Amino acid sequence: MRYNKIRKMDISNGPGVRVSIFMQGCAFNCKNCFNPETHDFAGGEEFNQDIIDKVLKLCEPDYVEGLSILGGEPMHPKNIEGTEKLARAFKEKFPNKNIWVWSGFTFDKDLKDKDVLKYIDVLVDGQYVEDLHNPTLKWKGSSNQRVIDVQSSLKKNEIVLFND
Repeated sequence: MRYNKIRKMDISNGPGVRVSIFMQGCAFNCKNCFNPETHDFAGGEEFNQDIIDKVLKLCEPDYVEGLSILGGEPMHPKNIEGTEKLARAFKEKFPNKNIWVWSGFTFDKDLKDKDVLKYIDVLVDGQYVEDLHNPTLKWKGSSNQRVIDVQSSLKKNEIVLFND
């Protein structure tokens, strides 16, 4: 597994000041994706325990509200194991901070049985669709995407949208 970049202070991918990691590799290749340099699975740099440790260190300050995991595609079969390892380590160290994940896969069709969801607070799901692009949407690029409260959805066994 590989990653593309880490942002130490991100204010655009979730609420508050966050640390964001962009995983490398995506098979969706959505038209006019905002991050096409993350599509090639061979690009970026190796994702390993040192990178997890680096991300966790960056998340230590009190002003960091949480971790955002984007891509590329963090839930792709080639990436989901590393995404889960990072999410688990983050939640063990920072149980009161939140994790947001963006994925072209959908919660109810593709992800609902994945162990990684145990660690995710908010999932923005669904592929970006240029014809449905709306710049006024919060946390998502196109109207087909959903901002899901993962833990409430798992408890209720139905989609619960995140309400901020």
